[in-house]
Amino acid sequence: MTDQSTVGAAVLRVLQTADPSAKVMAARQAARKWRMGRLTHDFCDSMPDMPARPDQPVLMRPRDMPRRGTGTSVPRRIALIHALAHIEFVAIDLAFDMVGRFGSQFPREFTDDWMRVGSEESMHFVLLDRRLRAMDSFYGALPAHDGLWDSAKATADDAAARLAIVPMVLEARGLDVTLETVERFRQQGDDQTARVLSRIYQDEINHVFFGTKWFEYVCNRINQAPHDHWRRLVKIHFKGTIKPPFNDSARQAAGLTRDYYSGIE
Repeated sequence: MTDQSTVGAAVLRVLQTADPSAKVMAARQAARKWRMGRLTHDFCDSMPDMPARPDQPVLMRPRDMPRRGTGTSVPRRIALIHALAHIEFVAIDLAFDMVGRFGSQFPREFTDDWMRVGSEESMHFVLLDRRLRAMDSFYGALPAHDGLWDSAKATADDAAARLAIVPMVLEARGLDVTLETVERFRQQGDDQTARVLSRIYQDEINHVFFGTKWFEYVCNRINQAPHDHWRRLVKIHFKGTIKPPFNDSARQAAGLTRDYYSGIE
């Protein structure tokens, strides 16, 4: 039986919880117990290959997802908020899997950082789901992208690769596009959603910072030049494209300088 007072057990509980509300509760409880010193810095033997998922939303491959289109209609805004809520829902598991899968390889501060990330991702999901409900919808009402966990599976055995891809590519892309999305909602008169996304944007700068910080920690430990090693790992593990425009100021604030990504697009 797994010792329920360990950080590994708390993380596993989050990953094995399918219901969104229950997952949020488990995430917040795990982060709070860790912050209060109620969990030991011990880990489980293994993490699940795939976290538990609710029956809804229906998960589809990216190429099969219906197009949201453009415009200012309420259904299109709901579709965008739903897509963002799903990203944040999966991000909860990405953060806690980071702790459970790789935490034993790092100092305690690594667990501090990623437990905080997991807690904040759960809060982001709640804020977006609340917006959906205020618009007479809910998370699960629409299909969702099933490719978000692919990067986690591709980097399951390599902490440096996970750090290089998830925070330093995927979350960094969020820094590039979120401010434009905020402005779009403001122009449509949806100031509440714009405020939620602005809050998420500020938190995500810290998340990318944590990714860069710990990636450089690994590189120093294995005597690799961070910029070159990041490019190698991206070429191996990331199937998409990294393309401009880049939010250079936000990336710089997160420690992700142009030395990493200049010329890679």
